[in-house]
Amino acid sequence: MPKISVCIPTFNRADLLAIAIDSVLQQTEQDFELIVCDDGSQDATPELMSQYKDSRIHYIHHPQNIGKSNNMRSGFEAAQGDYFIKFDDDDRITPEFLACTSEVLDREPRVDFVGTDHWVIDINNLRNEQATQVNSQKWGRTNLRQGVVENLLDVVFVKQSFQIGATLFRRQVLQEVGYMLPNIQNCEDNDLFVRLALAGKQGYYLPKRLMEYRVHAEQQGINRAIPYLTDKLRYLENYQFESELEKIRRSRLAETQLLLGLRLIERGETQKGRQLVQTGKSASSAKAWAGLVLSYLPFGLRSPAFAALRRVKP
Repeated sequence: MPKISVCIPTFNRADLLAIAIDSVLQQTEQDFELIVCDDGSQDATPELMSQYKDSRIHYIHHPQNIGKSNNMRSGFEAAQGDYFIKFDDDDRITPEFLACTSEVLDREPRVDFVGTDHWVIDINNLRNEQATQVNSQKWGRTNLRQGVVENLLDVVFVKQSFQIGATLFRRQVLQEVGYMLPNIQNCEDNDLFVRLALAGKQGYYLPKRLMEYRVHAEQQGINRAIPYLTDKLRYLENYQFESELEKIRRSRLAETQLLLGLRLIERGETQKGRQLVQTGKSASSAKAWAGLVLSYLPFGLRSPAFAALRRVKP
């Protein structure tokens, strides 16, 4: 049985997938299995995977697209290792990732998962020092001390300091909470960390940049924003906290309703968009009223108008 299961879910990214796979094969810790779960790719992914002859590599090819979280779950269900990590097909892990994170779990039996910091890289695999520093500060990692994390729910829900692709888990712990929820495309990682915190699991922060998160143009655009905001809305509606955490949840819920409503109006789903903007206007009444006014513009004029509105800071 392998010590560590590494899972890379993929969809139509054969060129970047090869880079992600190589980052696993180059690990200093070699006691692993690699599971590539393919969500119905129509590109050269099957041909790429046929080139690998390493017995540690397992390829799950779904003939049709089954959805992001369902694809992830298929990889998790096939895993056999004591420890488990999932990272995306456009990212990569540094050569020391598995060794450094598994060492913590080996010596700290009460720790359930180990999260690290990460680099920001571009489409050419170049590290961006400034963007990396900004990212670490934005998500509260620069102030997070090494060791077992106190107030874990605050860290994973409010600050969102942990990133799934930069975290090694005990597989048994993920089984206990059900891993990723089925049939969702976005915010499945936020949801998992919240469920782990609510279940009383222990997280450990290792302040080393051991993963590389890629930022590229494919991640942008209204067609990605609407599904993301829709799933974020569902995620935020799933929970109810106490005191200050609940205030933060409600504030984020209103903000998400507002942003989703504005995007829907821009896309032409005017009535539904207006309803969401009205519901979420407490997040920014000025932006909400501006969005409602813009909803009366002819459809062809909306995109530039909403682009200008997004540049207005609250």
